Amino acid sequence: MGGILVNVIAVAVILIIVGGAVFYLVRAKRRGQKCVGCPYAKQCGGVCSCKNEGNDKSEDSEADK
Repeated sequence: MGGILVNVIAVAVILIIVGGAVFYLVRAKRRGQKCVGCPYAKQCGGVCSCKNEGNDKSEDSEADK
């Protein structure tokens, strides 16, 4: 019986963490942030340079189109 209680508590903690992350993302999108998690999300106007930092391949694939 004690093993089941431990599992229930572990699942509850995981659900709280995931739920908090989803709540943060939804709230940030409602506030108008285009690139959630980017330090310049409110300033970049939707053209976020954060998603291309350190990823040169994404620029090449866009140029091919």
